[in-house]
Amino acid sequence: MDNIAPPKYVLQVLRSLKARGYVAYLVGGCVRDMALGVHPNDWDICTSALPEQVLEVFPGARPTGIRHGTVTVDINSRHVEVTTFRSEGEYSDHRHPNTVHFVGELTTDLSRRDFTINAMALSPDGLLLDPFGGLEDIRRRCIRCVGQAPRRFEEDALRMFRALRFSARLDFSIAEDTLEAIREKASLASSLAAERVKDEVGKTLLTKKPETVGRMAQLGLLDAFLVKPGEALPELSAAASLPRKALDRWMALCLVLSRRGLISDVRDFLSSLKLDSRSIRCCTDGVSILSGPKPSNAPEWKRLLCRMGVDTVSCAARCLDALDGGSSYKELKAVLKSGECFTMKHLAVTGDDLAELGLRGRELGEMLAFLLDYVIDYPANNRRELLLSLAGNTEEL
Repeated sequence: MDNIAPPKYVLQVLRSLKARGYVAYLVGGCVRDMALGVHPNDWDICTSALPEQVLEVFPGARPTGIRHGTVTVDINSRHVEVTTFRSEGEYSDHRHPNTVHFVGELTTDLSRRDFTINAMALSPDGLLLDPFGGLEDIRRRCIRCVGQAPRRFEEDALRMFRALRFSARLDFSIAEDTLEAIREKASLASSLAAERVKDEVGKTLLTKKPETVGRMAQLGLLDAFLVKPGEALPELSAAASLPRKALDRWMALCLVLSRRGLISDVRDFLSSLKLDSRSIRCCTDGVSILSGPKPSNAPEWKRLLCRMGVDTVSCAARCLDALDGGSSYKELKAVLKSGECFTMKHLAVTGDDLAELGLRGRELGEMLAFLLDYVIDYPANNRRELLLSLAGNTEEL
């Protein structure tokens, strides 16, 4: 932690609160990242000051989560979330506390957090407060719940996904009692909003251990989205060689799930997880491509590009290479680099050109399709005069 210091704007918030007589600490993920030697992306502060008192200290601050004690302080186009020490009541929906109570000391606030590595605090003068052994768990490379693991997951079922995501992202093991509690409480995952599950699965897919999503399935966390009980997906580890792009990783997951019979329809699976329409379309088309014979020559690649688009076909080729081996993406790149026509956009004639020859409606559309198909086979002949000549001799075609 000595190698990473909070930025000046964060220290300014801490010191301003202290100057007004309040206690304030850096807390949560930023402290964890500093302990790991990673520069934090976000800086969170917890304090003894009540939300209205924070607003008095920082008149331009925004009450972004006032019910839960959170105020966002903006300094020089940067923002810091400042949250009052709090305890929480029951979680009847297994996601959000029914009530929040503001408290005056730090340990009670830390005791409500999910994992020990996220339950550390750092004072403005650099003193680490670690009542639950988070620093030791970082040294042991272990994910462990604060307090009783079953209770933590009953409070917020999303924490089960987070445990696995952190283990994948940090390459940490999960403590046996925490893992056993996930097995015990996995059915609570069905109460979660699909969007939250999608976010956790998507973030896990982007780690160096995408096969951890298979562990989520094996533990029963994805039962609401699969057609039969989940299982480990070791072959998904190959997806780590793919670019860290959401579309590539989701397509690889869909292909593995489809091959194992864990989903019956890619579109239905992704729709149930509330993915965006572009991802649903690309993954559905991509798995369709990967479920058939691989293109064996340039014209076949170009016809595939014409039907499915560059993004989908490129993603499918990368997935095929990653999961099954081969050089599909290299072959595809050669086709794209050639600059040869595979869409109407790059055809040397347009619909207006054909209309001047007297072609109309369906006949015009069929002629454009014929000429594109011809040019895909004979790319050197994508010349306006030649194509107009072909189109003008319709009775010979």
